[in-house]
Amino acid sequence: MWPYALPGAAVWAERRWQLRLRRATVISAEEHGSRVGVRELEQVIGCDLCGERRVQPLFTPRGRRRPWSYHVVRCPSCGFLYRNPGIRPERLGELYAGRYGRFLTGRYAKSRRRRYELVLDAFDPVFADGAGRRLLDFGCGAGLFLELAHERGFEGHGVDLSPDAVARARTRPSGRNTYVGSPLEVPEIAAGGFDVITLWSVIAHLAQPIEDLRMLRGLLAPDGVLLILTVNADSLLLKAQGATWGGFTPNHLKFFAPATLTLALRKAGFADVAVRPAYPDEVEAGTVRLRPRHERRLRRVIDDGNRGNMQRALAFASADGPARWGARPGGGYAARRTMS
Repeated sequence: MWPYALPGAAVWAERRWQLRLRRATVISAEEHGSRVGVRELEQVIGCDLCGERRVQPLFTPRGRRRPWSYHVVRCPSCGFLYRNPGIRPERLGELYAGRYGRFLTGRYAKSRRRRYELVLDAFDPVFADGAGRRLLDFGCGAGLFLELAHERGFEGHGVDLSPDAVARARTRPSGRNTYVGSPLEVPEIAAGGFDVITLWSVIAHLAQPIEDLRMLRGLLAPDGVLLILTVNADSLLLKAQGATWGGFTPNHLKFFAPATLTLALRKAGFADVAVRPAYPDEVEAGTVRLRPRHERRLRRVIDDGNRGNMQRALAFASADGPARWGARPGGGYAARRTMS
């Protein structure tokens, strides 16, 4: 939490980031691909948001415990960060072969459930009562969120690329409607009409995010909402840590900032978007061990431009969705309960 709570750290991180951008050269995507090499699963790509074929190479994240690496570039036109060369869409499922479902359970499960609850409560009352509403968890993994959705009364469905993870989800009543593959390959999901669609740390894994968001927009009911939680490419931690930032994981492909996430959702056909800053889970849960003045500084720094390590957003299918659920004009959100 030091870039947020330590006096002067935020200014230092921002200056370091601006210096990095000034020093980063602008070259064609093809030239970048020839310099770094293109592996079998990969292809040289342009910017998903604006189509720009020039890039600014920024980072080469690498695995510490097992070998993996890739190259992160920035679009010089819209500022979008993404992996380039990217993964071929038809080969995306190969990233989740093996025992991926095991990773999604155990100690991971407890912390994830707390995060789910904190995010849902931040957008209260949208998710307070499922009351038979249909919900699709896109990228459901082992069904951890579907358990919580089931408890809140939602009629849950899920899809994921990992057969191992879906097999684990199906062992519980909340996961009986989970499937491997694309939503359009499952008739009862392809029929659409979902009141809620959730993407929990999923959009960073999509090879073609705009196309997938458009597909999901088509599966929503006329007054439906899409919930996204993802890493924040405008995070002060990224700006301070560079290639060692925790958001650069082996299977992450796209890195959205609040501005680029909003642009992507607009391009996908959503009528409006509401974004709320995300504080560290310990801060929102009231368990953080910080002095009050340090916590206040942390919140102010994150609020100034939405620079937390994570970001959360609601996208509305209809123009009157924000008014119905308490969103403020311009993308803010009027939460009904006070955050601790």
